Amino acid sequence: MADSQKIVLGLDLGTESVRALLVDTRGAELASFTVKYAHGQIVETLPGTNMRLPPLYALQHPLDWHNSAAKATKAAIRKAKIQSTDVVGIGVDFTSCTMLPTRRDGTPLCLLDEYAAEPLAWPKLWKHHGAQKQTDRINQVARARNEAFLDRYGGVIGLEWFFPKMLETLEHAPKVYRATDIWLEAGDWFVWKLVGGPAESLPRSTCQAGYKGMWNATDGYPSQAFLKAVHPSFEKVVVEKMPGRLIAPGVAAGGLCREFAKSFGLQEGTPVSAAIIDAHAGVPGAGASTPGTLVMVMGTSSCHMLNSLVEKGVSGVAGVVKDGILPGFYGYETGQAAVGDAFDWLRRLTGHTDFEKLGRDATKLPPGADGVLCVDWFHGCRTPLMDGNLKGAFIGLGLQHRPEHLYKALLEGSAFGLRWIVELLRDGGVEVRKLVATGGLPHHNPLVVQVYADVLGESIMVHPSKQGSALGAAILGSLAAGIFDSPKAAIRAMATPRDGEAAIVKPNRSNRKTYDSLYREYRRHADFLCKNSPT
Repeated sequence: MADSQKIVLGLDLGTESVRALLVDTRGAELASFTVKYAHGQIVETLPGTNMRLPPLYALQHPLDWHNSAAKATKAAIRKAKIQSTDVVGIGVDFTSCTMLPTRRDGTPLCLLDEYAAEPLAWPKLWKHHGAQKQTDRINQVARARNEAFLDRYGGVIGLEWFFPKMLETLEHAPKVYRATDIWLEAGDWFVWKLVGGPAESLPRSTCQAGYKGMWNATDGYPSQAFLKAVHPSFEKVVVEKMPGRLIAPGVAAGGLCREFAKSFGLQEGTPVSAAIIDAHAGVPGAGASTPGTLVMVMGTSSCHMLNSLVEKGVSGVAGVVKDGILPGFYGYETGQAAVGDAFDWLRRLTGHTDFEKLGRDATKLPPGADGVLCVDWFHGCRTPLMDGNLKGAFIGLGLQHRPEHLYKALLEGSAFGLRWIVELLRDGGVEVRKLVATGGLPHHNPLVVQVYADVLGESIMVHPSKQGSALGAAILGSLAAGIFDSPKAAIRAMATPRDGEAAIVKPNRSNRKTYDSLYREYRRHADFLCKNSPT
């Protein structure tokens, strides 16, 4: 039985900010607080220099993660009016693949004067797209060698993943690569700093390793023979530059060390869970403890996560990892690379100060936005084509069209992309029984959920928590603290909506025929763009 008086902390480290959520083991959210990163996304100029970054670079500042998390945690504790001793467990979710090079003691290279002006010494944010050539080579070699790991990733290794970013540094900044003692995910680095300890015992998450690092519980990381075939100097990167122990989310990585207990205002020794990818945390946070529920974690980008009892090799799926999300299931990851990011880009492009008027005007438009169609690949296509080089498009524009037409078409394009993903899974033999939306976007932008439901022709449940990933992280913190006997028990106690709490968005059936026709047009134009991509 759970002790309902115990409180756990979920830390959700996203693209722009960190959120600290305090929740009790009945699922009552006591307080949350969000703090933006001081440097945000580093995409134009390297901090402390006048150096302009190349196109497609996206970096972060490692001190932002801890400084913002500490401020958010202290503020949430004050807001909840609790004592530090009341917090008995900590869970962490993090964007991925966000990764960095460090010294043996965990010092990021970018914080050393010698490497501060080297862009590739800085943490590469998940959306960093500088490693396309390296990604292409990894895929070419893997296909030529018929590597078994390809089947777990739909036949394609992604541009945003761990090994392409390491290889990019080896080829473009060999000085940085040679100076790197440890390559690791930012989520693992963050947890390592929280719990302390030597490099040999740093906690690496099986979630991050499995989905972004080509790791498998049976086979481990890619073989030295494969890595040598990719690049001779890459042969021993795993044994020489990737120390640590692999542990699953929900398993305690250790207790909070003295230094960070003080800076976070918490008790030394508080159990800390191994990290989980932010989108994957949305699955327990959305109350999904059974197979067949597609959880749409909607934010800057969208990840669509699903647990299944079967393992299928589905072309274009970003990853299938046993126990990757919850124990006992095969966790499937699919996603769309630009969702909230694309909506905000269009808002800024058209000069709107917020989405309220844009959304109201778009709501008045009929399906099809008066002839405007959008292919939503404005940051490449993640699922099903796994090609970060692909570009989006608006088709059918005329002088009579206004910003709301573009916006409605973009929402519909995003929905068509989701429909493609759902069809891909079902056609591949993976059951999708129901759809759940979580994250900030479904609550802040209900129009997008309605358009999704209309295009899919299926109802979508919007989980009542506005911070599903942070809640999922908190659930993992409760497991690390040993409060519950199983993940299912924790999820049911802390994240299952009570009657009437969850909004059910039903499709407008009168729009189905129109959207079926428009979806076929979307696929036709997507095929054209794919075949005519300059790369």
